[in-house]
Amino acid sequence: MHPLISTEDLASALDSAHPPVVLDVRWRLGGPPGRQDYEVGHVPGAVHLDLDSELAAPPGAGGRHPLPEPAALQAALRSAGVREGHPVVVYDAADGSVAARAWWLLRWSDHPEVAVLDGGFAAWTAEGRPVTADTPSPEPGDITVRPGAMPTLTADEAAGFARSGALLDARAPERYRGEVEPVDPRAGHIPGALNAPTSGHTSGGRWLGADALAERFAGLGVAGGTPVAAYCGSGVTASSVVLALEVAGVTAADAPAPLYPGSWSEWSNDPTRPAATGDTP
Repeated sequence: MHPLISTEDLASALDSAHPPVVLDVRWRLGGPPGRQDYEVGHVPGAVHLDLDSELAAPPGAGGRHPLPEPAALQAALRSAGVREGHPVVVYDAADGSVAARAWWLLRWSDHPEVAVLDGGFAAWTAEGRPVTADTPSPEPGDITVRPGAMPTLTADEAAGFARSGALLDARAPERYRGEVEPVDPRAGHIPGALNAPTSGHTSGGRWLGADALAERFAGLGVAGGTPVAAYCGSGVTASSVVLALEVAGVTAADAPAPLYPGSWSEWSNDPTRPAATGDTP
């Protein structure tokens, strides 16, 4: 399944005899909870999943959004109606940077039939497509979470990628440079990492095409065969870098780019790990 789906294709799929499971994962750093937006209106049939409590484990030594325990993730996905071999579409408010976390987790769980809605809820409503406040009660799914189908990195492995490959930092440039740090204990970036902010993957809320994304990564020195991995503040928006690399066809040995789940929230909490600042890696 292609990692992105258009609003037109989702609308068509929802009208088919076998519609996909739709997950609403709207969320904001610092709140208010995305559930409030969901209750006002959502794509018909969509089920809301909460990033903080269902798509991540509690914050701790592993960062602000550690990977969820497989059993907990499986329970959340089954309650949303996710079934083995059945397609899933995920959306957030607009640019897919949060929806990519759910996309990545499903892929990590060995469920490849998943796509992110291009343009998210903003594109859906801008086109006048149907919205409802009704909360569905889906039949429980039967998905089995088999973790490990997407590669991950430890902090030491991320440091190795920064030295010998390309470690992409998905955060905004001012956070990468260390000028501001709104949530984590130290400012800066992993030494050697390259800044590839998620805002550069989209234009007007829609994802760039494969050629434009490939050109963007090439400008960072990343092309086919380059060992490349991604991190961000807490392992959420870095998932969109992994997705963008897949859309662009920029992978090493035809394998997905690894994700560092702990990301800067784990790295910056360890005083023994260095922090770089400024524009240069």
